[in-house]
Amino acid sequence: MPLLRIDTIAGRSPNEIKKLGDAVHRAVLAALGVPARDRYQIITEHQRSHLIAEDTGLDIPRTDKFVLIQITTRPRTRAEKEKLYELLCRELQDSCGIAPSDVMVSIVQNTDEDWSFGHGRAQFLTGEL
Repeated sequence: MPLLRIDTIAGRSPNEIKKLGDAVHRAVLAALGVPARDRYQIITEHQRSHLIAEDTGLDIPRTDKFVLIQITTRPRTRAEKEKLYELLCRELQDSCGIAPSDVMVSIVQNTDEDWSFGHGRAQFLTGEL
């Protein structure tokens, strides 16, 4: 936890996809303080015509390196979220050559009762986590 859905335009090599996932994970670790093995990522590649991301009128240029990251997580502070946005852009630029203008993030918050990691139990509620 958190659960990350990473959507990107098809065309990256398996190594580039690994680097992308690793960069996102490093940012999440640093910004949200989750344990290192707390990694749940779904990376989906789309045809260019199937991933539309305009700039909401902000004049943000987009390229075929565009990445949309949706994070489902327990409640986080504003400071944690802002740090995460910054670190995601830094890690993706440094490790993958993805410009900050090609990084879009959406955070969806839920509560402890919304998570089960297996065995039919809500581990945050049972005290296992």
